[in-house]
Formats: sequence, structure tokens, C-alpha cells
Amino acid sequence: MLRSKTTDEWRSIVNNKIWDLPEGEKRILSILKLSFDELKPSSLKQCFAYCSMFFKDFDIEKDDLIQLWMAQGWLHPCPDKGLDMEERGNEYFKILLAKSFFQDARKDYGGNVTKCKMHDLVHDLAESVSKSRNLHSLFLNGEVLDLESNLLNFKSLRVLNLYNADIMELPISIGKLKHLRYLNVLKTRIKTFPKSIGQLYNLQTLKIAYQLEEFPREIANLINLRHIYFGRYMKVPSGILGQFTNLRSLPFLKVGKETGPRIEELSGLNQLQNTLSIYGLENVRDGEEAQKANLVEKKHIRKLILEWKLDRPSHNVDNEDDVLKGLRPHDSLEFLAIHEFMGIEFPSWLLLAKNLKEIELLGCNKCEGVPVLGHLPSLSCVKIKSMENLTCMGSEFYGDNHVNCGNGSSKEARPLFPALKTLHIEEAQNLIEWMEAPTEGGSRVVFPCLEELTLIHCDQLTSAPSHFPSLKRLVIRDMDSGGMPIASILSNQLTTLTNLRLSNVGGLTCLPEGMLENNKNLAHLNIHSCSELTHISEGFEHCCASLSHLYIGNCNNLRYLPDGILTSSLKGLSLWGCDNLKYIPDATGDGLTSLQTLEVMRCPKITSIPFSQGLPSLGVLSIEDCPELSSLPGGLEFCTSIRRLRITRLSSNFTRWLHITP
Repeated sequence: MLRSKTTDEWRSIVNNKIWDLPEGEKRILSILKLSFDELKPSSLKQCFAYCSMFFKDFDIEKDDLIQLWMAQGWLHPCPDKGLDMEERGNEYFKILLAKSFFQDARKDYGGNVTKCKMHDLVHDLAESVSKSRNLHSLFLNGEVLDLESNLLNFKSLRVLNLYNADIMELPISIGKLKHLRYLNVLKTRIKTFPKSIGQLYNLQTLKIAYQLEEFPREIANLINLRHIYFGRYMKVPSGILGQFTNLRSLPFLKVGKETGPRIEELSGLNQLQNTLSIYGLENVRDGEEAQKANLVEKKHIRKLILEWKLDRPSHNVDNEDDVLKGLRPHDSLEFLAIHEFMGIEFPSWLLLAKNLKEIELLGCNKCEGVPVLGHLPSLSCVKIKSMENLTCMGSEFYGDNHVNCGNGSSKEARPLFPALKTLHIEEAQNLIEWMEAPTEGGSRVVFPCLEELTLIHCDQLTSAPSHFPSLKRLVIRDMDSGGMPIASILSNQLTTLTNLRLSNVGGLTCLPEGMLENNKNLAHLNIHSCSELTHISEGFEHCCASLSHLYIGNCNNLRYLPDGILTSSLKGLSLWGCDNLKYIPDATGDGLTSLQTLEVMRCPKITSIPFSQGLPSLGVLSIEDCPELSSLPGGLEFCTSIRRLRITRLSSNFTRWLHITP
């Protein structure tokens, strides 16, 4: 917890009498207090002590906490460092997290902490160092309070947190809280605001109950607002949002057609941070009007969502190419989602999105190609869904023309998709060809970091690349002609796979030869509803030493499992709905010593389960609808870990129903 100390400071800490205290909570609290005493500046100590306002084990939202600190006046901007109040608060939060005053941190898509908790002992410390009840903050925490008669007792109130309070209205007297900087009425029953809300001129943060549908016009007076939150169905009048030039947080802008805000109201809101969602883009007239949003100047926006209405008249989509071109964001953007765009092509400004980490293209049904993405150095996740006109993914996808060769004397070409880890393609029903990338005579690496590939409802896809040097998880589902793409992806070059899931794939008779042998770290194998599958693998000779879970279901033509596939690493084995499965091999080596779950159901031709060496770890055994089964696995009498046993509808040699729960 303690860093950057001089020798004398460390000597003082070592000689502190707290180390003489006996083990226990008192000693721990004394050590924590020592760490608290070292916090600088003093405002950081105040910020920590304020956390005593929350219940123990409360999920603390980082942004909310910073807004509460800001309301107390503890976050002073640093113009010389270019830090505003929110950035100073973020620095404080990082310090407290690094010193373990916060724990259980949760992160968003970009790895940024969004929530955390405090250990109970740390919370006790926060309470002990809070000098008195904070008279500038009122948290109802779901309690019932007569606001009308009590608010006047809190004229110096800076924070009024009514989250989840059982109240239906705010009193008119709220306008007298001249010092109020934070007001939260989320999850209350409030449906309207009094007109006096417009007198809260110092208000910085306003969180409005989502069921409130009419935006109070009086809020236009609150020019110091930095953070405002409201529900998606809020009817916001035109001409109001554009006045909040200090705004850092805006949940979304829903562009109106005849009423509601216009997109140019975003023009001056250049302090907006983190996430911006813009809906109703079908109401933007053309590219010139779109440019008035001035997104290119909003350098603090990290996540941008652009959405058109799905069920709009088709004759209004001719200008959408220009609109999207006009919505060019700042180059610092990290996440981009484009939903229901009906233009023909994606904008050229995507070529310059050097900081983009994730892109999501949803419902762009008129686009015949995907954007040029392969050259983007930071892109880690691509999701493509519902692109009906997409027929081929080729050179334009890889962006080969936009990747320069290495510097200096090096002739080696730079990799394509150098940072991509996840690629998801879904509901591209007309996608036929996914071409190999141009590899410059084998010198160029493609997808060097790709770990997860998902293909769903790509019904006509007949080809796919064969070069995935880091692929760990492959999911292929609902594909009529999936046999060929699978054979390419699971080529002999692939050696890194740990998780394979195949479901409802046509044309698949078996896994490619050598696939199981080559991928020695394969842990999860799940094959479901592949009606043409007759066997798992050709020429299988080696055991799957890392396989921990094997699930095969509704594969009606599967006749046998290969010898060597059941090893001591297996923890879960599930076979169900395989009408022609006749043969289950015995386990290799020391037997199924790790098997915890065994399920065999609706396999009418199975005659035996020949696990001769016993199942010492078995906890769940379920055997159902196997009328030809003549014997159970050996050694069940020694399975002391069984907690659930279900055997039903077997041959006449067995009891019809047995259900045991220890």
C-alpha cells in the first residue's frame, strides 16, 4: 500500500508500535489507518472517508462516486496538467484502488473499471475517520422521509440521493437548495418535476427516473450541468440539450423528425465523454446536416453508437451513405456500433480509426461488402450480424493495400488484423466465399492474435481461410453447408484449439483428419444436431489428454466413439439423442478418474458402458431411454461422491425408475 517512501519514512513505519499489537482486527485496522494517514493530498482522505455513506458490500459505481466527490467540492481541476474535475476524480479513484482500499473491481469492454466494493474492515476504517455525519449529503437508501417538511432543514445540501426511495413527487421547496450539485431520483415513482427545479443553478449531476416521459423545460436553466441521465423514451424538446455546453455525460440523443432535438444540438457539446448513442438517424436530412453534429471534435468520446430505425420507408434511405460519412468521429474512438444502416457502402473515415478496438455492424442489409479493417492496429473485436447482401469477404476486408511493408531494410510485410482477438459473423445468409488473405508469398501473418471465431447462420458459406495461428475457441452453428468451411478452418495448421462447438451443421460427416491429434490442449468438444455425422474422426490414434468435457447430442447417424477419446482428464460426458450410436470405448490409461458427470440418454442401440476401472469422482449419473443397455458401468458401488442418480426406461433387467439423493 505504501510507495515512493524515503529511507527515513520507511524507518519510521518499521518502528511504528502497531507491529507490536497482537494479531486480529485491531491490528489490521491500525495498519489500514497507517496507510490512510499517508494519503495525499488531504482532499483524497476526504474522498475516502465519504465512502462510509454506502452500505457495506455495496456495489460502488465509479462514475457515480466521482460525481458525489465533485459535488462536495473536493475535486479541483488542474489546468497545468489539463485535468478537469472528473479526471482528477478518476486519478483519486485509481490511487485508492491501487492501495487496496477498493476491491472486486469490474471492468468494461475497454478494460476500464466501472464498479468496485470495499472490504468490511476498510469500510469500518472509513466510518472511523469520518469526523461527523456529512451534513451536506442526504441518502435516503430506500427509507421513507417527508421531504416537504424536512428539506428546509438541509439548506446547505450539496447531495440529495433519493435512489429507490418510495416517493411520487418532489416538493416545490427543492428550488431553495441553492447549493445542490447532485440530484438522483432513479427508481422512484416521480413522474413530473416542479417548475422550481429550474432554480438549482449549481446542479452538476441530474439523474431522472426513467418512467418520466416529459423533459422539464425548466432544466434548460441549469447551464452548469455536467452529467444528465434519463430514459430512452423521454420526450426531449428541441433547443434544450445544445445549451449544456459543460455536459460530460449524455445517455443518448434521439433525433426528432418534426418535434424533438435536431442533430446539430450536439455541435457545441465537445466536452462529452465516454459513451454517446445517437438514435433516429433516419431523421437526418443529408450529410451536410450530419456534419453539424461536429463529432470529429469530440475527442473524449470512446464509444459511439449510431442507429437508424429498422421499420422505416425504403424511399428514405438514399441519403444514408452521405449521413454516415458526415458522422465522422474523432480518431480517439475505441468502440463503434452501426445499427440498421441502409446505405450501400461504409465510409472512408474508418480507414483512419487507428485507435478503434471494437466494431459492431448490425442490420446493414444493403451493404455488399464489409469495411476495410485489417490494417487497424488496435482492433480486437469485430461483430457482424444481419448483412443480407454480403456475398464475399476478400481483399477489401483484409485491407492489404493499406498495410505498408516493414521499415528499414526489412522486407517482411506487416500482419493483417494484428490485434484482433474475437471475430463474430452471424446471419449473413448470402455469404458464399470468405477468401484467404494475401500473404505476400507466405511472409505475411494473418490473424496472429485471433482466439475466438463464431460463425452462425451463414447458410451458403462454402469456403473459409485456413490460417488461424492462435485460435482457441471455434463456434459454428446453423449452417447448411458447413462441412467445407470447417475442413478449412480445422486444417492441419491449427494446433491451438481448446474449445470446439458445432451445432446444426450440414455436410459434416466427421472432423478433419488429424484435428484431435494436432490440438493437444482441446478441453471442450460439443457437437449437436449434426445429422450427417457418422464418426468423430478419421484415423484417430492418439488420446485427447486435455479433454475435460465431451457433449454429443442429436447426431442420429453417429455410430461409434473412437478409441482413445475418453481419458483421465474427462470431467463431463454427455451423450443423448444418438439413435444409431452402438459403441462407447473403455477409458484409456488409469481410467476416468476425474469424471464428475455421466449422462447417456435416448441412445436406443447402446448395449454397454464399459468403464471397467470405476468412476471414483462421479457425482451425477443419468441413464435414460436406453432399452438395449444390459449393464451399468463397473464399480458404481465404490462411487462415494454421487449426489444425484437417475436411471429410467431401460431394459427389463433394470428397475424402471430409481432416483437417489444423498
